[in-house]
Amino acid sequence: MKSITIAGNIGRDAEVRTTQNGDKITGWTVAVEAGYGQKKKTLWFDCSWFGGRGEKVAPYLRKGGKVTVSGDLDTREHDGKTYLQVRVNDVTLQDGRRDDSQRQDESNRRPDDRQSGYGAGGSALDQDIPFSPCR
Repeated sequence: MKSITIAGNIGRDAEVRTTQNGDKITGWTVAVEAGYGQKKKTLWFDCSWFGGRGEKVAPYLRKGGKVTVSGDLDTREHDGKTYLQVRVNDVTLQDGRRDDSQRQDESNRRPDDRQSGYGAGGSALDQDIPFSPCR
């Protein structure tokens, strides 16, 4: 068994399919950058998550989101190309899911509204600490 953990950007929204037996399969792609400079390239992984857990997470797996995927690595050949596939065991969402209305509300706020009111370096948490943290 070849286990792999990848972190990258979701390339397409997750889709939930149902097999003839009634089993659920959630599928999406993840793009992972490899190399640097002139040798930088993008590796694409087809991810498949079998069972109900994948179906529950599918609404959160949206194109452009950041995700870490762990599972078993496999390959398949089609028309002379090799495709990397991950049979998913676990997924970690790297950025919070926010809908468009939350983004709109946040972008309409003035910069002053986003600060905690304790100045650039402080927070409400700092007020509860009886000593100054080392900086």
